[in-house]
Amino acid sequence: MKSWVLGGMSAIRKLDGGRRFPNGVTRKPQGWRRWVIRGSGAFARRLSLKRQACIYISMPSLTESSLVEAMAVLSRTPAILNALLRGLPNIWVRCDEGKDTWSAFDIVGHLVFGERTDWMPRVRIILENGEARPFDPFDRFAQLKESQGKSLEQLLDDFACLRKENLAALQALNLQQEDLARRGRHPALGVVTLSELLATWAVHDLTHVHQLSRVMAHQYRDAVGPWSAYLGVLQCTGHSAP
Repeated sequence: MKSWVLGGMSAIRKLDGGRRFPNGVTRKPQGWRRWVIRGSGAFARRLSLKRQACIYISMPSLTESSLVEAMAVLSRTPAILNALLRGLPNIWVRCDEGKDTWSAFDIVGHLVFGERTDWMPRVRIILENGEARPFDPFDRFAQLKESQGKSLEQLLDDFACLRKENLAALQALNLQQEDLARRGRHPALGVVTLSELLATWAVHDLTHVHQLSRVMAHQYRDAVGPWSAYLGVLQCTGHSAP
């Protein structure tokens, strides 16, 4: 019995006299008539009779619908930071995890600087120049200077204002699926797509929300006593280091 469950016709191509095989397969695999393609969209994959995962047919990418999902996360981050941090004592917002680490204040400053210099400027570079002009390098430590003399409340307000402006500008672009496939050049990573840049923007937010919880929990690492063995946030290292 030959069974095909396809998540999109782009995942396959015609080979061997018109028979359809997974994209990239140049000859019939043993027992091909009972191979099954399962999944949906970009995550379609081949499974053998032994149900062993094989080669991914295509890689995931942001779509017009999932762009809306990403923007839903991006639009909520300022309120999350505001609710978590505004008005807290300094132990929670000014203390870090030790040498060469960031405090909550530093993390918010980093997000503010990114809103000014990173995400939307890079979107525009891709749309206007493609790969011809590499992105400007991003200074991941610029907040250590840029935030001097400011209060946490100022940074939270700046972030909320900049994020609102950036999301309005992004929505005004009315990006289509073909736009999301356009490519730019990162100074360290090489060729990237607009889809990848926008997905990274959302995950970057989540990375630093994760980091905030870890940095804040670190301040009570000794106060919790033996319960530290049960508190995963106190065991977490390296996932979002500066």
